Amino acid sequence: MPQHPTQQDQTARIESEAFSDDTRPVPRDRGPVGPDVSGKPAPVAGPSTTPEVPVAEPPSAREAPAAGTPETPAATPEAPDAPPEDDGATQDIRFAPGEAPGDTPPPPAGGATTATDGPAADTGLGSDISAGPGGPGDDGAPGAGAPRRPWWRRPALITPVAAVGVLAAVYGADVLVAGGDIPRNTVVAGVDIGGLSPAAASEELESELAPRVTADHTVVADDVQATLSPATAGITLDVPGTLEAAGDQPLNPWTRLVSVFSDREIAPVITGEDTALAAQVDAIAQQVDRAPVDATIAIDGTTATVVQPQDGRTLDREGAAAAVTDFLAAGGDPSTPIELPVDVTPSAVDAEEAQRVLDATVTPALAAPVTVASQDGGTSVEIPETALAAALAFTPQEDGALAVAVDPARLQEAMGDGFAEFGTPAEDARFEVSGGAVTVVPSVDGTGVDPTALAGQLLEVLPQPAPRSVTAALGPVEAEFSTADAEALGIREEISTFTTNFTSAASGTNIRVAAAELDGAVVQPGETFSLNGYTGPRTTAQGYVEAGVINNGEFTTAVGGGVSQVATTMFNAVFFAGLEDVYHKPHSYYISRYPAGREATVYYDSIDLKWRNDSDTGVLVDTQWTPNSLTITFYGTKRYDIESVSSERFNIRQPVVQEKPDDGSCSPQAGSTGFDITVTRVFRDPAGGAEIKREDFRARYAAEPVIRCVPVADPSAPVPAPAPTPGG
Repeated sequence: MPQHPTQQDQTARIESEAFSDDTRPVPRDRGPVGPDVSGKPAPVAGPSTTPEVPVAEPPSAREAPAAGTPETPAATPEAPDAPPEDDGATQDIRFAPGEAPGDTPPPPAGGATTATDGPAADTGLGSDISAGPGGPGDDGAPGAGAPRRPWWRRPALITPVAAVGVLAAVYGADVLVAGGDIPRNTVVAGVDIGGLSPAAASEELESELAPRVTADHTVVADDVQATLSPATAGITLDVPGTLEAAGDQPLNPWTRLVSVFSDREIAPVITGEDTALAAQVDAIAQQVDRAPVDATIAIDGTTATVVQPQDGRTLDREGAAAAVTDFLAAGGDPSTPIELPVDVTPSAVDAEEAQRVLDATVTPALAAPVTVASQDGGTSVEIPETALAAALAFTPQEDGALAVAVDPARLQEAMGDGFAEFGTPAEDARFEVSGGAVTVVPSVDGTGVDPTALAGQLLEVLPQPAPRSVTAALGPVEAEFSTADAEALGIREEISTFTTNFTSAASGTNIRVAAAELDGAVVQPGETFSLNGYTGPRTTAQGYVEAGVINNGEFTTAVGGGVSQVATTMFNAVFFAGLEDVYHKPHSYYISRYPAGREATVYYDSIDLKWRNDSDTGVLVDTQWTPNSLTITFYGTKRYDIESVSSERFNIRQPVVQEKPDDGSCSPQAGSTGFDITVTRVFRDPAGGAEIKREDFRARYAAEPVIRCVPVADPSAPVPAPAPTPGG
């Protein structure tokens, strides 16, 4: 063990280096030589000023002394900066004048070092005893030797280990206490289920959250307010799924620690049937959707006013469904309306443009009649203000202008036989169906005033003040639709026909009115036919009445109800004629009197039936109505034989049961299952029957809910007294 040198030792070294640099190899550990262990070395012969003596090696500092052998101190302590000693190395030992190698007093018996020993000596007890600061086991007292502490007993290590142990114990106790309960501070849509058992959490969700999800909700889309029934849409709270989403107890220590101070927000799991929800969204869309209305001129009799423009709007159906499900999943309050997204289409013509047309053209046009005279002046006819008002037409332009024109057909209709003074009117060619055969009734050219030419003349003089007159050129008047035009269309044979049946008298009235409007329609090659566009608004003014419709999964009534029967009949005529389906929408709920997957519904201005005549010949629409059936037949040139192949019904969906108070407005429903079905249209060559192509139509029907009307309790009825408690 290193020893601190004394001043005497240092002096001896310096003087020795000054007189002699002769060294003698000696053992590393130094002590008395020979058997004399009294500490007084024997004299050494020789004249050297600084005697060098061999020193016997004592027991090693790394070994305990043999029993009965006294220990001796080292002859010379090492300098602090001496390099580490190696066993077997040589050592330069020198003494100051007058100092003998045995002058250093021996240590006390047992080899212990006392406080008066000065610099600590090598005790020969190995490395477990430290002499001086910085050594192993140093406790901060310079020069004081102390036993070294084991590493696992040091304070710097004991404190954190103890802390970890405490935290581990707390963590284990927390996990043990929580057991299989819902993790603490777990909140589902405002319902706190943290720390509850799964059974208790299930009861809490069933009582607090489930009623909020299934309750009727008010929805708002722009200025339209409607009621949405999640129960009818099959939307419910999936309690087991929600508890599974809440998860088991987290084992991550940090997660458990954070959960003490903050809530765990878990989104509830909502189940629903998307087609049933889509059906309700479609019903709401029927109230929301509208085409943009351009500013124009309305004429009542001879009084003209500006019609204010109105932007169009369309319910974002996908966004609306998402808004509903998100609101319900958040556990929204049923008294809070659900905002539905609406897409807006601005109008093209503004009110200022309409007012300009009214002031510049319409007002002076209706101020006085216009006289039409022959070139020789022998014949004249006056066009009254009412006929002028009926003939005026206004057309919005893409650039925002409102164009004014005189419609020749409307002028001719308004005048009736008024122009007969100038000759005979022309007659257009037409088609006549008899016994399944189609014939062309030829056109007839007329003589007299050409309404088209006259319309242009009138438009020039209408802005002028009265009196106003035009000179009509008399001559032959050609029919607008000639015999040659009719024959060129190739309408010569039946290409499809379809019949549907109905029982409602009110629906039958609406079907008859619509069928009469469609009868005789001719669709040119390449033309797209729109049912809504052809019939126009279906209101009481056109002869329509209230009849049954399905709204939000419930049977109710509306003006024009039953026209979907016309749409379904026409769609099947299109289907079997092999014409192009542009757009059709099946009913949201299946109606058993229609072929599944091969039917269509309409609602004016939002849901339409559109098809395109993609053939090279024309198509004539013929309708036949009876009090309980409708037949629509298409005539043209046959291109295909059509086969319809229906799949089995799949994705069967069961109806939900809905109870409603029997307050006089409740109508019970038996309900029906929902399903998907695919109908394949197979095109075959009429000549040989070879298949040409196939086309699939897939329909998805929502489950129609079962509605039970529950009697309403009479509030005036006495409340029965509770039964007496036994023994009470």
